[in-house]
Amino acid sequence: MALYVIADLHLSESTDKPMDVFGPTWVNHKERLEAAWRETVTEEDTVVVPGDISWGMRFDNTEKDLLFVHSLPGKKIIGKGNHDYWWGTLTKLNAFRDSIGADSISFLFNNAYKVGNKIICGSRGWFPDSFYGPEDEKIALREAGRLRRSLEEGVRLAEEGDEIVVFMHYPPYFRGVKCAPVADVLKEFKVKRCYYGHLHGAPRSLLEKSVGFSDLFLISADELGFKPLLIE
Repeated sequence: MALYVIADLHLSESTDKPMDVFGPTWVNHKERLEAAWRETVTEEDTVVVPGDISWGMRFDNTEKDLLFVHSLPGKKIIGKGNHDYWWGTLTKLNAFRDSIGADSISFLFNNAYKVGNKIICGSRGWFPDSFYGPEDEKIALREAGRLRRSLEEGVRLAEEGDEIVVFMHYPPYFRGVKCAPVADVLKEFKVKRCYYGHLHGAPRSLLEKSVGFSDLFLISADELGFKPLLIE
């Protein structure tokens, strides 16, 4: 029973959003993702997908994308990304999942999951910006609150020897700038590892290796060559 992670699937089965417009890295990315996933992940494994699952704007044009994810091996724990406009309340998400029979999918939203000796926590987060306005600050504080609720649930689930691992869509720290409300929560809970997506083609020299007690890992699909990354 292994744990994997990969973000930014950017699926578009029901929308006209070909990813190859973003460069040759994304040519046939869905087929490459499926092949690598099936070669790597078994039905007993779990894959965390921290956001940007589908370009669909509503549940009805996201259904095919979620059914594709469901068809892949393993259990999936999905978080919200900045392009997941179809996202709703947890009650609505679960109802939608159940209505299409995608029971291998769970949603990471103000909650936590135990997978082996790992406790899965997280939130979407907010992008670090040295020029926060009032609206940015409001969103960052809201996401920090969601992360806190997830971590509080994770602490309740944890047993001796378990590690709490955080999965976010946005990096909490990038180019020397922190999303301070989120970074403060990571530090408060002494999170050792934080995995994030969102960034595509960012020079490695701009990536921060840690924030507070947390080592940081970029796991967007193109960064991983569209192959889920094993979490040791």
